[in-house]
Amino acid sequence: MSKVLVSDPIDQVGIDILSQVAQVDIKTGLSPEELVRIMPEYDALMIRSGTQVTKEIIEAGTQLKIIGRAGVGVDNVDVPAATRQGIVVVNSPEGNTIAAAEHALAMMLSLSRYIPEANQSVKSSQWDRKSFIGAEVYKKTLGVVGLGKIGSHVASVGKAMGMKLLAYDPFISVERADELGCRLVELDLLFQESDYITLHIPKTPETTHLINAEAIAKMKPTTRIINCARGGIIDETALAEALKAGKIAGAALDVFETEPLGESDLRSLGKNLILTPHLGASTAEAQVNVAIDVAEQIRDVLLGLPARSAVNIPGLRPDVLEKLRPYLLLAETLGHLVGQLAGGRIELLNISLQGELATNQSQPLIVAALKGLLSQALRERVNYVNASIEAKERGIRVIETRDASIRDYSGSLQLAARGSLGEHSVTGALLGDNEIRITSIDDFPINVPPTSNMLFTLHRDMPGIIGNIGSLLGSFNVNIASMQVGRKIVRGDAVMVLSLDDPLPEGILAEILKIPGIRDAYTVTL
Repeated sequence: MSKVLVSDPIDQVGIDILSQVAQVDIKTGLSPEELVRIMPEYDALMIRSGTQVTKEIIEAGTQLKIIGRAGVGVDNVDVPAATRQGIVVVNSPEGNTIAAAEHALAMMLSLSRYIPEANQSVKSSQWDRKSFIGAEVYKKTLGVVGLGKIGSHVASVGKAMGMKLLAYDPFISVERADELGCRLVELDLLFQESDYITLHIPKTPETTHLINAEAIAKMKPTTRIINCARGGIIDETALAEALKAGKIAGAALDVFETEPLGESDLRSLGKNLILTPHLGASTAEAQVNVAIDVAEQIRDVLLGLPARSAVNIPGLRPDVLEKLRPYLLLAETLGHLVGQLAGGRIELLNISLQGELATNQSQPLIVAALKGLLSQALRERVNYVNASIEAKERGIRVIETRDASIRDYSGSLQLAARGSLGEHSVTGALLGDNEIRITSIDDFPINVPPTSNMLFTLHRDMPGIIGNIGSLLGSFNVNIASMQVGRKIVRGDAVMVLSLDDPLPEGILAEILKIPGIRDAYTVTL
Protein backbone atom coordinates (compact mmCIF):
# COMPACT_ATOMS: atom_id res chain seq x y z
CA MET A 1 0.00 0.00 0.00
CA SER A 2 1.25 3.49 -0.83
CA LYS A 3 2.33 5.81 1.98
CA VAL A 4 1.62 9.54 2.17
CA LEU A 5 3.34 11.96 4.54
CA VAL A 6 1.34 15.03 5.59
CA SER A 7 3.86 17.45 7.10
CA ASP A 8 1.64 20.53 7.60
CA PRO A 9 -1.85 20.87 9.12
CA ILE A 10 -4.44 19.78 6.52
CA ASP A 11 -8.23 19.73 6.84
CA GLN A 12 -9.53 16.29 7.79
CA VAL A 13 -11.51 15.97 4.58
CA GLY A 14 -8.22 15.77 2.68
CA ILE A 15 -6.89 13.10 5.02
CA ASP A 16 -10.05 11.07 4.48
CA ILE A 17 -9.62 11.17 0.69
CA LEU A 18 -5.98 10.04 0.91
CA SER A 19 -6.88 7.25 3.33
CA GLN A 20 -8.97 5.61 0.62
CA VAL A 21 -5.83 4.60 -1.29
CA ALA A 22 -2.86 4.96 1.06
CA GLN A 23 -1.50 4.83 4.57
CA VAL A 24 -1.45 8.44 5.77
CA ASP A 25 1.09 9.59 8.36
CA ILE A 26 0.54 13.07 9.84
CA LYS A 27 3.84 14.41 11.16
CA THR A 28 3.95 18.18 11.43
CA GLY A 29 6.77 20.41 12.61
CA LEU A 30 9.56 18.12 11.38
CA SER A 31 13.04 19.54 10.91
CA PRO A 32 14.73 19.32 7.50
CA GLU A 33 17.02 16.62 8.86
CA GLU A 34 14.07 14.57 10.08
CA LEU A 35 12.35 14.90 6.71
CA VAL A 36 15.46 13.75 4.85
CA ARG A 37 15.70 10.74 7.15
CA ILE A 38 12.11 9.52 6.68
CA MET A 39 11.38 10.56 3.07
CA PRO A 40 12.58 7.25 1.54
CA GLU A 41 9.51 5.59 3.10
CA TYR A 42 6.92 7.70 1.25
CA ASP A 43 5.28 7.75 -2.16
CA ALA A 44 3.68 11.18 -1.72
CA LEU A 45 4.16 14.33 0.34
CA MET A 46 1.35 16.78 1.15
CA ILE A 47 2.26 20.21 2.50
CA ARG A 48 1.04 23.75 2.97
CA SER A 49 3.31 26.79 3.31
CA GLY A 50 5.17 25.62 6.42
CA THR A 51 7.35 22.82 5.03
CA GLN A 52 10.32 23.88 2.91
CA VAL A 53 10.81 21.06 0.41
CA THR A 54 14.47 21.40 -0.49
CA LYS A 55 16.60 19.62 -3.07
CA GLU A 56 18.01 17.40 -0.28
CA ILE A 57 14.55 16.36 0.86
CA ILE A 58 13.47 15.65 -2.72
CA GLU A 59 16.54 13.57 -3.51
CA ALA A 60 16.01 11.60 -0.30
CA GLY A 61 12.49 10.70 -1.50
CA THR A 62 13.55 7.80 -3.69
CA GLN A 63 9.95 6.53 -3.84
CA LEU A 64 8.28 9.94 -4.23
CA LYS A 65 5.83 10.24 -7.07
CA ILE A 66 4.08 13.48 -6.14
CA ILE A 67 4.38 16.55 -3.91
CA GLY A 68 1.06 18.29 -3.25
CA ARG A 69 0.92 21.89 -2.03
CA ALA A 70 -2.49 22.69 -0.54
CA GLY A 71 -2.55 26.26 -1.80
CA VAL A 72 -1.58 28.32 -4.83
CA GLY A 73 2.11 29.15 -4.44
CA VAL A 74 4.84 26.51 -4.68
CA ASP A 75 7.75 28.78 -3.80
CA ASN A 76 8.50 26.54 -0.81
CA VAL A 77 9.17 23.61 -3.17
CA ASP A 78 12.33 23.20 -5.26
CA VAL A 79 10.33 22.51 -8.42
CA PRO A 80 13.36 22.07 -10.74
CA ALA A 81 14.81 19.44 -8.39
CA ALA A 82 11.47 17.62 -8.29
CA THR A 83 11.18 17.76 -12.08
CA ARG A 84 14.65 16.30 -12.54
CA GLN A 85 13.67 13.41 -10.24
CA GLY A 86 10.46 12.84 -12.19
CA ILE A 87 8.26 13.91 -9.28
CA VAL A 88 4.96 15.63 -10.05
CA VAL A 89 4.38 18.87 -8.14
CA VAL A 90 0.74 19.94 -7.86
CA ASN A 91 -1.05 22.83 -6.24
CA SER A 92 -4.60 24.12 -5.94
CA PRO A 93 -4.72 27.13 -8.23
CA GLU A 94 -8.44 27.74 -7.72
CA GLY A 95 -9.11 26.40 -4.22
CA ASN A 96 -8.49 29.70 -2.45
CA THR A 97 -9.16 32.11 -5.33
CA ILE A 98 -12.21 33.71 -3.77
CA ALA A 99 -10.69 33.84 -0.28
CA ALA A 100 -7.54 35.59 -1.52
CA ALA A 101 -9.45 38.00 -3.74
CA GLU A 102 -11.88 38.92 -0.97
CA HIS A 103 -9.01 39.52 1.44
CA ALA A 104 -7.38 41.93 -1.02
CA LEU A 105 -10.67 43.79 -1.39
CA ALA A 106 -11.18 43.84 2.38
CA MET A 107 -7.69 45.27 2.82
CA MET A 108 -8.41 47.96 0.20
CA LEU A 109 -11.64 49.03 1.89
CA SER A 110 -10.18 48.85 5.40
CA LEU A 111 -7.25 50.99 4.30
CA SER A 112 -9.59 53.54 2.67
CA ARG A 113 -11.82 53.88 5.74
CA TYR A 114 -9.29 53.26 8.54
CA ILE A 115 -11.39 50.38 9.85
CA PRO A 116 -8.75 48.78 12.15
CA GLU A 117 -7.88 52.06 13.88
CA ALA A 118 -11.49 53.20 14.17
CA ASN A 119 -12.42 49.86 15.69
CA GLN A 120 -9.61 50.09 18.23
CA SER A 121 -10.55 53.69 19.04
CA VAL A 122 -14.12 52.80 19.92
CA LYS A 123 -13.00 49.80 21.98
CA SER A 124 -10.74 52.19 23.89
CA SER A 125 -13.81 54.25 24.89
CA GLN A 126 -13.11 57.03 22.36
CA TRP A 127 -15.46 58.65 19.85
CA ASP A 128 -13.05 60.41 17.49
CA ARG A 129 -14.80 60.70 14.14
CA LYS A 130 -12.63 63.50 12.76
CA SER A 131 -9.46 61.39 12.82
CA PHE A 132 -10.95 58.75 10.52
CA ILE A 133 -12.14 60.65 7.48
CA GLY A 134 -11.56 58.16 4.70
CA ALA A 135 -11.68 57.97 0.93
CA GLU A 136 -14.24 56.46 -1.42
CA VAL A 137 -13.22 53.88 -4.01
CA TYR A 138 -16.08 54.85 -6.35
CA LYS A 139 -14.71 56.34 -9.61
CA LYS A 140 -11.16 55.80 -8.42
CA THR A 141 -8.63 54.03 -10.66
CA LEU A 142 -7.69 50.51 -9.61
CA GLY A 143 -4.44 49.20 -11.10
CA VAL A 144 -4.37 45.37 -11.13
CA VAL A 145 -0.92 43.85 -11.59
CA GLY A 146 -1.57 40.28 -12.74
CA LEU A 147 -4.89 39.22 -14.24
CA GLY A 148 -4.88 35.59 -13.17
CA LYS A 149 -7.83 34.03 -11.41
CA ILE A 150 -7.44 36.12 -8.24
CA GLY A 151 -6.60 39.36 -10.00
CA SER A 152 -9.51 38.85 -12.39
CA HIS A 153 -11.94 38.42 -9.52
CA VAL A 154 -10.63 41.55 -7.80
CA ALA A 155 -11.02 43.44 -11.08
CA SER A 156 -14.61 42.22 -11.51
CA VAL A 157 -15.61 43.34 -8.01
CA GLY A 158 -13.76 46.62 -8.46
CA LYS A 159 -15.71 47.26 -11.63
CA ALA A 160 -18.96 46.45 -9.83
CA MET A 161 -18.04 49.09 -7.22
CA GLY A 162 -17.71 51.69 -9.95
CA MET A 163 -13.91 51.78 -10.19
CA LYS A 164 -11.96 52.47 -13.36
CA LEU A 165 -9.66 49.55 -14.17
CA LEU A 166 -6.09 49.47 -15.46
CA ALA A 167 -4.18 46.22 -15.73
CA TYR A 168 -0.66 45.03 -16.40
CA ASP A 169 -0.14 41.43 -17.45
CA PRO A 170 2.24 40.54 -20.29
CA PHE A 171 0.69 37.08 -20.65
CA ILE A 172 -2.95 38.01 -21.18
CA SER A 173 -4.69 39.04 -24.38
CA VAL A 174 -6.31 42.40 -24.97
CA GLU A 175 -9.59 40.54 -25.61
CA ARG A 176 -9.53 38.91 -22.17
CA ALA A 177 -8.70 42.22 -20.50
CA ASP A 178 -11.58 43.84 -22.35
CA GLU A 179 -13.95 41.14 -21.08
CA LEU A 180 -13.00 42.13 -17.53
CA GLY A 181 -13.39 45.81 -18.25
CA CYS A 182 -9.64 46.45 -17.91
CA ARG A 183 -7.43 48.63 -20.06
CA LEU A 184 -4.07 46.92 -20.57
CA VAL A 185 -1.21 49.34 -20.03
CA GLU A 186 2.51 49.29 -19.38
CA LEU A 187 3.62 49.10 -15.78
CA ASP A 188 4.92 52.66 -15.60
CA LEU A 189 1.59 54.07 -16.75
CA LEU A 190 -0.25 51.93 -14.21
CA PHE A 191 2.00 53.31 -11.46
CA GLN A 192 1.39 56.88 -12.61
CA GLU A 193 -2.41 56.78 -12.97
CA SER A 194 -3.65 54.36 -10.29
CA ASP A 195 -5.26 55.43 -7.03
CA TYR A 196 -5.08 51.83 -5.79
CA ILE A 197 -2.53 49.22 -6.88
CA THR A 198 -3.23 45.58 -6.05
CA LEU A 199 -0.61 42.89 -6.71
CA HIS A 200 -1.53 39.40 -7.92
CA ILE A 201 1.70 37.96 -9.33
CA PRO A 202 4.19 35.28 -8.21
CA LYS A 203 7.56 36.16 -6.76
CA THR A 204 10.20 35.55 -9.41
CA PRO A 205 13.61 37.10 -10.11
CA GLU A 206 11.78 39.52 -12.41
CA THR A 207 9.12 40.53 -9.86
CA THR A 208 11.31 40.71 -6.74
CA HIS A 209 11.17 44.31 -5.45
CA LEU A 210 8.96 45.28 -8.37
CA ILE A 211 7.60 47.97 -6.07
CA ASN A 212 10.75 49.84 -5.08
CA ALA A 213 11.77 53.45 -4.47
CA GLU A 214 11.94 54.14 -8.20
CA ALA A 215 8.45 52.73 -8.81
CA ILE A 216 6.97 54.57 -5.83
CA ALA A 217 8.41 57.85 -7.12
CA LYS A 218 6.16 57.49 -10.18
CA MET A 219 2.97 57.18 -8.09
CA LYS A 220 0.53 59.86 -6.97
CA PRO A 221 0.62 60.91 -3.31
CA THR A 222 -2.94 59.55 -3.03
CA THR A 223 -1.95 56.05 -4.18
CA ARG A 224 -2.60 53.07 -1.90
CA ILE A 225 -0.86 49.71 -2.42
CA ILE A 226 -2.30 46.29 -1.51
CA ASN A 227 -0.19 43.11 -1.54
CA CYS A 228 -1.88 39.82 -0.75
CA ALA A 229 0.21 37.88 -3.29
CA ARG A 230 3.80 37.14 -2.26
CA GLY A 231 6.29 38.72 0.09
CA GLY A 232 9.32 40.23 -1.59
CA ILE A 233 7.43 41.82 -4.48
CA ILE A 234 7.61 45.05 -2.46
CA ASP A 235 10.86 46.50 -1.14
CA GLU A 236 9.69 46.89 2.46
CA THR A 237 12.38 49.39 3.39
CA ALA A 238 11.51 51.64 0.46
CA LEU A 239 7.80 51.31 1.29
CA ALA A 240 8.32 52.28 4.95
CA GLU A 241 10.34 55.34 3.94
CA ALA A 242 7.71 56.39 1.40
CA LEU A 243 4.89 56.07 3.94
CA LYS A 244 6.80 58.07 6.54
CA ALA A 245 7.52 60.81 4.00
CA GLY A 246 3.92 60.90 2.73
CA LYS A 247 4.95 59.98 -0.83
CA ILE A 248 1.95 57.63 -1.04
CA ALA A 249 -1.28 57.54 0.96
CA GLY A 250 -1.10 54.04 2.38
CA ALA A 251 -0.43 50.34 2.03
CA ALA A 252 -1.95 47.06 3.18
CA LEU A 253 0.25 43.97 3.36
CA ASP A 254 -0.70 40.38 4.03
CA VAL A 255 2.65 38.89 2.98
CA PHE A 256 6.25 39.75 3.80
CA GLU A 257 9.79 39.05 2.68
CA THR A 258 10.42 37.12 5.89
CA GLU A 259 7.57 35.38 7.68
CA PRO A 260 6.74 35.67 10.50
CA LEU A 261 7.50 39.39 10.27
CA GLY A 262 10.48 40.18 12.48
CA GLU A 263 11.96 43.51 13.45
CA SER A 264 10.77 45.98 10.85
CA ASP A 265 10.16 49.70 10.36
CA LEU A 266 6.71 48.69 9.16
CA ARG A 267 5.61 47.98 12.72
CA SER A 268 6.06 51.59 13.79
CA LEU A 269 3.80 53.11 11.14
CA GLY A 270 0.30 54.40 11.88
CA LYS A 271 -3.10 54.26 10.27
CA ASN A 272 -1.76 54.51 6.72
CA LEU A 273 -0.48 50.92 6.95
CA ILE A 274 -2.42 47.70 7.63
CA LEU A 275 -0.59 44.44 8.34
CA THR A 276 -2.16 40.97 8.54
CA PRO A 277 -0.37 37.63 9.12
CA HIS A 278 -0.75 35.96 5.70
CA LEU A 279 -4.51 35.45 5.94
CA GLY A 280 -5.31 35.44 2.21
CA ALA A 281 -6.36 31.80 2.12
CA SER A 282 -7.51 31.62 5.72
CA THR A 283 -11.21 30.96 5.37
CA ALA A 284 -12.95 27.79 6.43
CA GLU A 285 -14.16 27.28 2.87
CA ALA A 286 -10.71 27.73 1.32
CA GLN A 287 -9.08 25.30 3.74
CA VAL A 288 -11.58 22.63 2.77
CA ASN A 289 -11.35 23.40 -0.95
CA VAL A 290 -7.55 23.20 -1.21
CA ALA A 291 -7.43 20.07 0.95
CA ILE A 292 -9.95 18.31 -1.29
CA ASP A 293 -8.33 19.52 -4.52
CA VAL A 294 -4.78 18.45 -3.68
CA ALA A 295 -5.76 15.22 -1.92
CA GLU A 296 -7.74 14.14 -4.98
CA GLN A 297 -4.75 14.83 -7.22
CA ILE A 298 -2.41 12.83 -4.98
CA ARG A 299 -4.95 9.99 -4.94
CA ASP A 300 -5.20 10.05 -8.74
CA VAL A 301 -1.43 9.98 -9.26
CA LEU A 302 -1.05 7.07 -6.83
CA LEU A 303 -3.70 5.26 -8.88
CA GLY A 304 -1.76 5.91 -12.09
CA LEU A 305 -3.97 8.76 -13.33
CA PRO A 306 -2.79 12.25 -14.39
CA ALA A 307 -2.91 15.26 -12.07
CA ARG A 308 -5.08 18.15 -13.22
CA SER A 309 -2.99 20.98 -11.75
CA ALA A 310 0.63 19.88 -12.09
CA VAL A 311 2.97 22.88 -12.14
CA ASN A 312 5.91 21.05 -13.75
CA ILE A 313 4.16 19.36 -16.67
CA PRO A 314 2.02 20.94 -19.38
CA GLY A 315 -1.07 22.22 -17.61
CA LEU A 316 -4.48 21.46 -19.07
CA ARG A 317 -7.96 22.28 -17.93
CA PRO A 318 -9.84 19.10 -16.93
CA ASP A 319 -12.18 19.39 -19.94
CA VAL A 320 -9.23 19.78 -22.34
CA LEU A 321 -7.33 16.94 -20.66
CA GLU A 322 -10.33 14.63 -21.01
CA LYS A 323 -10.52 15.39 -24.74
CA LEU A 324 -6.77 14.98 -25.26
CA ARG A 325 -6.21 11.93 -23.04
CA PRO A 326 -6.63 9.26 -25.80
CA TYR A 327 -4.18 11.17 -28.01
CA LEU A 328 -1.61 11.21 -25.20
CA LEU A 329 -1.69 7.41 -25.21
CA LEU A 330 -1.46 7.43 -29.01
CA ALA A 331 1.60 9.73 -28.90
CA GLU A 332 3.30 7.62 -26.24
CA THR A 333 2.64 4.40 -28.17
CA LEU A 334 3.98 5.84 -31.42
CA GLY A 335 7.03 7.20 -29.59
CA HIS A 336 7.73 3.74 -28.21
CA LEU A 337 7.43 2.21 -31.69
CA VAL A 338 9.53 4.71 -33.61
CA GLY A 339 12.19 4.71 -30.88
CA GLN A 340 12.75 0.99 -31.36
CA LEU A 341 12.67 1.20 -35.16
CA ALA A 342 15.19 4.07 -35.29
CA GLY A 343 17.54 2.60 -32.71
CA GLY A 344 18.89 3.64 -29.34
CA ARG A 345 20.78 6.86 -30.13
CA ILE A 346 18.01 9.16 -31.30
CA GLU A 347 19.21 12.47 -32.71
CA LEU A 348 16.00 13.96 -34.06
CA LEU A 349 12.26 13.56 -33.49
CA ASN A 350 9.84 15.22 -35.88
CA ILE A 351 6.27 15.37 -34.61
CA SER A 352 3.56 16.15 -37.14
CA LEU A 353 0.01 16.94 -36.01
CA GLN A 354 -2.33 16.24 -38.90
CA GLY A 355 -5.97 16.99 -39.66
CA GLU A 356 -8.13 18.07 -36.73
CA LEU A 357 -5.29 17.24 -34.35
CA ALA A 358 -3.35 20.19 -35.79
CA THR A 359 -5.64 22.54 -33.85
CA ASN A 360 -4.88 20.93 -30.47
CA GLN A 361 -2.29 21.93 -27.90
CA SER A 362 0.96 20.31 -28.96
CA GLN A 363 3.18 20.40 -25.87
CA PRO A 364 1.39 17.60 -23.97
CA LEU A 365 1.58 15.41 -27.09
CA ILE A 366 5.28 16.16 -27.49
CA VAL A 367 5.93 15.18 -23.88
CA ALA A 368 3.94 11.97 -24.31
CA ALA A 369 5.86 11.10 -27.48
CA LEU A 370 9.21 11.71 -25.76
CA LYS A 371 8.13 9.54 -22.84
CA GLY A 372 7.41 6.68 -25.24
CA LEU A 373 10.58 7.33 -27.21
CA LEU A 374 12.79 7.09 -24.10
CA SER A 375 10.92 4.33 -22.31
CA GLN A 376 12.91 1.51 -23.90
CA ALA A 377 16.16 2.86 -22.45
CA LEU A 378 14.96 4.46 -19.21
CA ARG A 379 11.99 2.22 -18.31
CA GLU A 380 10.16 3.59 -15.24
CA ARG A 381 12.69 6.40 -14.81
CA VAL A 382 11.03 8.45 -17.52
CA ASN A 383 7.59 10.00 -17.08
CA TYR A 384 5.54 12.98 -18.15
CA VAL A 385 7.45 15.21 -15.73
CA ASN A 386 11.05 14.58 -16.78
CA ALA A 387 10.72 13.36 -20.38
CA SER A 388 11.61 16.74 -21.88
CA ILE A 389 14.64 17.14 -19.61
CA GLU A 390 15.88 13.62 -20.36
CA ALA A 391 15.51 14.24 -24.10
CA LYS A 392 17.37 17.54 -23.92
CA GLU A 393 20.21 15.99 -21.93
CA ARG A 394 20.54 13.30 -24.62
CA GLY A 395 20.75 15.90 -27.38
CA ILE A 396 17.46 14.91 -29.00
CA ARG A 397 16.24 17.74 -31.21
CA VAL A 398 12.46 18.03 -31.46
CA ILE A 399 10.72 19.57 -34.47
CA GLU A 400 6.99 20.20 -34.55
CA THR A 401 4.94 20.57 -37.73
CA ARG A 402 1.21 20.97 -38.33
CA ASP A 403 -0.86 19.96 -41.36
CA ALA A 404 -4.58 20.67 -41.07
CA SER A 405 -5.52 18.84 -44.28
CA ILE A 406 -7.69 15.76 -43.74
CA ARG A 407 -6.43 12.42 -45.07
CA ASP A 408 -7.90 9.01 -44.30
CA TYR A 409 -8.61 9.97 -40.68
CA SER A 410 -10.00 13.19 -39.23
CA GLY A 411 -6.93 13.53 -37.01
CA SER A 412 -3.64 11.68 -36.98
CA LEU A 413 -0.15 11.93 -35.52
CA GLN A 414 3.11 11.10 -37.25
CA LEU A 415 6.47 10.65 -35.52
CA ALA A 416 9.67 10.50 -37.55
CA ALA A 417 12.96 9.73 -35.79
CA ARG A 418 16.58 9.56 -36.83
CA GLY A 419 18.75 7.21 -34.80
CA SER A 420 21.47 4.59 -34.95
CA LEU A 421 19.32 2.35 -37.21
CA GLY A 422 18.49 5.13 -39.64
CA GLU A 423 15.38 7.22 -40.23
CA HIS A 424 11.93 5.77 -39.61
CA SER A 425 8.41 7.11 -39.26
CA VAL A 426 5.19 5.84 -37.73
CA THR A 427 1.73 7.33 -38.17
CA GLY A 428 -1.26 6.56 -36.00
CA ALA A 429 -4.85 7.62 -35.48
CA LEU A 430 -7.85 6.89 -33.27
CA LEU A 431 -10.97 5.06 -34.35
CA GLY A 432 -14.38 6.17 -33.16
CA ASP A 433 -14.07 4.28 -29.90
CA ASN A 434 -10.62 5.77 -29.24
CA GLU A 435 -8.94 2.54 -30.32
CA ILE A 436 -5.38 3.16 -31.50
CA ARG A 437 -4.48 2.21 -35.06
CA ILE A 438 -1.05 2.28 -36.69
CA THR A 439 -1.85 3.68 -40.13
CA SER A 440 1.57 3.75 -41.76
CA ILE A 441 5.16 2.59 -41.27
CA ASP A 442 7.79 4.54 -43.21
CA ASP A 443 4.93 5.91 -45.34
CA PHE A 444 3.70 2.39 -46.27
CA PRO A 445 -0.07 2.29 -45.58
CA ILE A 446 -1.27 -0.26 -43.03
CA ASN A 447 -4.08 -0.49 -40.47
CA VAL A 448 -3.19 -2.52 -37.38
CA PRO A 449 -3.70 -2.13 -33.64
CA PRO A 450 -0.48 -2.08 -31.58
CA THR A 451 0.17 -5.24 -29.55
CA SER A 452 2.72 -6.32 -26.95
CA ASN A 453 4.97 -8.21 -29.40
CA MET A 454 5.31 -7.18 -33.01
CA LEU A 455 7.56 -7.99 -35.96
CA PHE A 456 8.12 -5.43 -38.72
CA THR A 457 9.79 -6.36 -42.01
CA LEU A 458 10.78 -4.43 -45.11
CA HIS A 459 10.82 -6.77 -48.10
CA ARG A 460 10.31 -7.17 -51.84
CA ASP A 461 6.67 -7.66 -52.75
CA MET A 462 7.13 -11.16 -54.21
CA PRO A 463 5.55 -14.59 -53.84
CA GLY A 464 6.67 -16.78 -50.95
CA ILE A 465 7.71 -14.10 -48.45
CA ILE A 466 4.71 -14.50 -46.17
CA GLY A 467 4.82 -18.30 -46.31
CA ASN A 468 8.55 -18.44 -45.56
CA ILE A 469 8.25 -16.16 -42.52
CA GLY A 470 5.22 -18.07 -41.26
CA SER A 471 7.03 -21.40 -41.60
CA LEU A 472 10.14 -20.08 -39.86
CA LEU A 473 8.16 -18.67 -36.94
CA GLY A 474 6.22 -21.93 -36.69
CA SER A 475 9.46 -23.90 -36.45
CA PHE A 476 10.36 -21.80 -33.40
CA ASN A 477 6.86 -22.35 -31.91
CA VAL A 478 5.95 -18.65 -32.34
CA ASN A 479 2.23 -18.11 -32.96
CA ILE A 480 1.06 -15.30 -35.26
CA ALA A 481 -2.02 -13.47 -33.99
CA SER A 482 -2.46 -11.23 -37.04
CA MET A 483 -0.60 -10.11 -40.14
CA GLN A 484 -0.91 -7.24 -42.59
CA VAL A 485 1.13 -6.10 -45.57
CA GLY A 486 1.36 -2.54 -46.85
CA ARG A 487 2.74 -1.62 -50.26
CA LYS A 488 2.84 1.35 -52.57
CA ILE A 489 3.19 -0.44 -55.91
CA VAL A 490 2.87 -4.05 -57.01
CA ARG A 491 6.18 -5.99 -56.93
CA GLY A 492 7.91 -3.03 -55.29
CA ASP A 493 8.95 -2.68 -51.67
CA ALA A 494 6.47 -3.50 -48.93
CA VAL A 495 6.22 -3.65 -45.17
CA MET A 496 4.73 -6.48 -43.16
CA VAL A 497 3.49 -6.18 -39.58
CA LEU A 498 2.93 -9.34 -37.58
CA SER A 499 1.35 -9.37 -34.13
CA LEU A 500 2.78 -12.26 -32.12
CA ASP A 501 1.48 -14.07 -29.07
CA ASP A 502 4.98 -14.41 -27.65
CA PRO A 503 8.32 -12.57 -27.83
CA LEU A 504 10.67 -13.77 -30.55
CA PRO A 505 13.28 -16.27 -29.31
CA GLU A 506 16.89 -15.13 -29.41
CA GLY A 507 18.54 -15.63 -32.79
CA ILE A 508 15.38 -15.84 -34.87
CA LEU A 509 15.74 -12.32 -36.25
CA ALA A 510 19.01 -13.28 -37.91
CA GLU A 511 17.26 -16.24 -39.56
CA ILE A 512 14.46 -13.99 -40.83
CA LEU A 513 17.02 -11.72 -42.47
CA LYS A 514 18.35 -14.72 -44.43
CA ILE A 515 15.00 -15.22 -46.22
CA PRO A 516 15.31 -14.13 -49.88
CA GLY A 517 13.63 -10.78 -50.46
CA ILE A 518 13.80 -9.59 -46.81
CA ARG A 519 15.60 -6.27 -46.70
CA ASP A 520 15.24 -5.52 -42.99
CA ALA A 521 13.43 -6.77 -39.89
CA TYR A 522 12.71 -5.26 -36.48
CA THR A 523 11.13 -6.59 -33.32
CA VAL A 524 9.07 -4.17 -31.26
CA THR A 525 7.65 -4.68 -27.78
CA LEU A 526 5.10 -2.49 -26.02
